[in-house]
Amino acid sequence: MKHYIISEIIYWVIAVISMFSFFENWGINNNKAYLFLGFSILSVFMALFRRHFRRKYSNKN
Repeated sequence: MKHYIISEIIYWVIAVISMFSFFENWGINNNKAYLFLGFSILSVFMALFRRHFRRKYSNKN
């Protein structure tokens, strides 16, 4: 169970770093900024997906 929590935290950290990189590159290189925005959105959805399944499996036990 602990690895689900750790992977969820890692996805949240990736989302925060990607959002920071998005705002940092916004005025300089828009293509790179959009790439980081995509990574951020993807990692937020993956973190929420992991949280959903972690709670689902913990309720079964």
